[in-house]
Amino acid sequence: MKNMNVKPAEGRLGILIVGNGAVATTFMAGVLMTRRGLGKPIGSMTQYDQIRIGRGNDKKYLKYGEIVPLADLHDIVFGCWDIYPQNAYQSAVYAEVLRKDDIDSVREELEQIVPMKAAFDRNYAKRLDGDNIKRPTSSPTQNGGEQIPTRWEMVELLRDDIRRFRQEKQCSRVVVLWAASTEIYVPVDEKVHYQLSDLEAAMRADDRQHVAPSMCYAYAALAEGCPFIMGAPNTTVDIPAMWQLAEQTKQPIAGKDFKTGQTLVKSGFAPIISTRCLGLSGWFSTNILGNRDGLVLDEPANFHTKEVSKLSTLETILKPQDQPDLYTDYYHKVRINYYPPRGDQKESWDNIDIFGWLNYPMQVKINFLCRDSILAAPVCLDLCLLSDLAARAGLYGTQRWLSFFLKSPMHDYTSGEEAVNNLYQQHTMLRNAIREMGGYEADEEMD
Repeated sequence: MKNMNVKPAEGRLGILIVGNGAVATTFMAGVLMTRRGLGKPIGSMTQYDQIRIGRGNDKKYLKYGEIVPLADLHDIVFGCWDIYPQNAYQSAVYAEVLRKDDIDSVREELEQIVPMKAAFDRNYAKRLDGDNIKRPTSSPTQNGGEQIPTRWEMVELLRDDIRRFRQEKQCSRVVVLWAASTEIYVPVDEKVHYQLSDLEAAMRADDRQHVAPSMCYAYAALAEGCPFIMGAPNTTVDIPAMWQLAEQTKQPIAGKDFKTGQTLVKSGFAPIISTRCLGLSGWFSTNILGNRDGLVLDEPANFHTKEVSKLSTLETILKPQDQPDLYTDYYHKVRINYYPPRGDQKESWDNIDIFGWLNYPMQVKINFLCRDSILAAPVCLDLCLLSDLAARAGLYGTQRWLSFFLKSPMHDYTSGEEAVNNLYQQHTMLRNAIREMGGYEADEEMD
């Protein structure tokens, strides 16, 4: 290492997860198994990817942890919130992602992870019906006959949870990760979401239309000095008010929506079409999914949130303004279908209609039979470790270099900035950020 300006990863790293479902328990169980030598964290960039340092005779390839000080897996402590009271062991068994023998190998540790009561508004996820939720501390508020805290009370209760967790687990640092369900779509409203003071006023006024519960988690995390990661397509930290809070608290934020299956393929294959100067007539994507996420997305209002996220990938890779002969008026459609028999073993189909020399048509078909949580777990690990790294490196606000892991990367749309969705450009951004934090020069510059 050379010229290291990053604080060392001393003490325990607390990872507080919003959600205790399939993704969260697969992530937690996998880390616990890896620590015992019972499994390998395959798919994790921080554990496997190697970055070239130097050129010519000085060239060498190093893992991330050999360039920058990452938190050790043995120093991680888990906690979570969930609307269901089952501990992480019970939830992992229910999720049916991992084999029972694997879950049993870390049963004792998983049983100790008991979810705190969630800040929950059923109007944002109508297909869920848990009762492990926070209640008003004063002046009960009616919401369709159900008492829930005001939005500002949610913030204060969550801040108390974070402080208590940090103290009880003796953590020197805490990262908060959203791995819960997709909320209904919340359009960005300039009168509420552009200024931090307006967002705070809306929270205090209990504006439930413009302030999603996920915003309360993000606000609480940042206010308590914790990086926040949005792993769903929710409107949460991708609003100017949250950017201001992250700048004010000097904390990193990253989002949104874990890039795991179909969009991972799309962000990798679309550059092939662009680089080869082939044309696109249409791209149809459909999925079947049977876990709790699929259940929630079966509600049209929740699916719309996911649809907006998944549709955003192509528009910054295949640009009609750059190549009008190739990418004008292509048709892009995305569908997700809830299919209980498939469980967590998601299946996606992509039908891609392309054209080449003299406008002659061709087709590409991709069938990806994947495991949703198996792909998401290493992304969770990487985002948590790298967000913690960013905080210790003094980086705060939107972490664009983490877009490699995210389906709909955050960007400053108020200034006309475009998100980077090209997987290979994202990989270059990621590697160069690691290089620079390690005191090495960036290279492999993007065109």
